[in-house]
Amino acid sequence: MKKLMILSLLLCLTACTHAQTSPKADEEGVAIEEVVPAQILTGDQQTALYFPLLEGKRIGVYSNQTGMAGEEHIVDLLKRDGFNIIYILSPEHGFRGDADAGEKVDNSVDAKTGLPIISLYNQQGGKPDAKTMQQIDVLVMDIQDVGLRFYTYYITMCRLMDACAEQGKELIILDRPNPNGMYVDGPILDMKHKSGVGWLPIPVVHGMTLGELAQMVNGEKWLPQGRQCKLTIIPCANYTHQSRYKLTIAPSPNLPNMKSIYLYPSTCLFEGTVMSLGRGTDKPFQIYGHPQMKDQPYSFTPRSKPGATNPPQKDKLCYGKDLSTLEDDAIIQGGLNLDYVIDAYQNLKMGDKFFTSFFEKLIGVDYVRQMIKQGKSAEEIKARWEPDVEKFKEQRKRYLLYEK
Repeated sequence: MKKLMILSLLLCLTACTHAQTSPKADEEGVAIEEVVPAQILTGDQQTALYFPLLEGKRIGVYSNQTGMAGEEHIVDLLKRDGFNIIYILSPEHGFRGDADAGEKVDNSVDAKTGLPIISLYNQQGGKPDAKTMQQIDVLVMDIQDVGLRFYTYYITMCRLMDACAEQGKELIILDRPNPNGMYVDGPILDMKHKSGVGWLPIPVVHGMTLGELAQMVNGEKWLPQGRQCKLTIIPCANYTHQSRYKLTIAPSPNLPNMKSIYLYPSTCLFEGTVMSLGRGTDKPFQIYGHPQMKDQPYSFTPRSKPGATNPPQKDKLCYGKDLSTLEDDAIIQGGLNLDYVIDAYQNLKMGDKFFTSFFEKLIGVDYVRQMIKQGKSAEEIKARWEPDVEKFKEQRKRYLLYEK
C-alpha cells in the first residue's frame, strides 16, 4: 500500500509539472506558448490507482451527493464495473444532502441501486458498530469537505478511521481539493470545548484536504487510545493549496455557492449568537441581521424552506448587512474575519446576551468572546491566535500531499 501511495503521489506531481500549452502571438506576431493550468482530477477520477485495491473485496462506501467521479456518482461507477458494494454510509444531511443541519436521518435504501444506506449522523454515535464493519473488507470514502473545524464531515471520517482501526479494516480515501485550502486561520480548539462541531486540536480553517488530515490524525495518534487506521490515500492530480477549486455541487443545503463557502469561516460564528446568518433565505452565510439592528439599509426575512425548516429569526424582518457583493479575493485575504460579529455585537448593545453557549464550541476558545466584550478589534484578537497558527503549520508539514 505504501508503494502505491508513493506511485500515486509521483503521478500527481508529474501531472502538475506538465500543464497544457496553447499557441499565442506576441505584439510582433511571433508565436509564443501560453501555459494553461492542467485540469484538477479528484481521487475518484483516477480509477487505475484504486480499482486494483477493490477487486474481490466486500466494499462499504461513505459518500453523499458530492461523490461524483466526473459525471457519475462513485457508487454507480463501482456498481457498473462489477464491484461488490455491501452498503452505503451517509453523513450529516444524508446521502442525497437535503436534510437540515443536525437533523436525524434514518437508515434507508438507495432507490437507484437498491443498496442499504446506513445513516451515521445522530445514530450509533456517528460510528458504525462492529457488526456493520465485519460485513466489509474495505471502506471507500468519497466526499467533498470545505476545510473547516466545525464542518462535520471530517469528524465522521475520524470515527470511521477508529472503526476501521478497531476491526482491522482498510480505509481508502479518494481525496478532493479543499476550497478553503489557501490559508490557515483561527484559534486551535481548546479540547474542553470538544463537541460534534469540533473534534480535533486544529484551527478553525486548517487548510488541509481530508486525505492530508487523515494522515495527520494517524500520525499524531488523535484517535481514541492512540489507535491508528490502515489508510490509503488516492490523491488529487494537478492540485495545489493555492488552486481555486470551484464546487459544482453544493456540499450541504446552506452552502449553495462559492461565496457562501468563502464566507463560511467568518459568518458561521453567528450560529453561536442571537443573529440570523441568512438561513431560510437565498443567501445563507452571505448575510447577517437581527430585528433590532439599527441604521441598516439592508433587510431580509428568514422563512422555512428545505434545508432550513426552522431558521433563526424565522418570519421576522431583520436588518443587517449583505456580504454577497464582496469580491472573492477580498474574502479570502481577510481569512477568518471577526469584524462582522463585532459589528453586530456593538450595534445591538445586548452584552453577553448576544452570545449563546454554542459560540465557544464554534470558535473553540474562551478568550474570543471575552475580548469582543472588552472592545478589542478583530486585528487584536487575531494576533492572539497567530502563534498557534504558525505552530500548527509546522506541525502539519509532514502530512501535506500537495504544494502550498
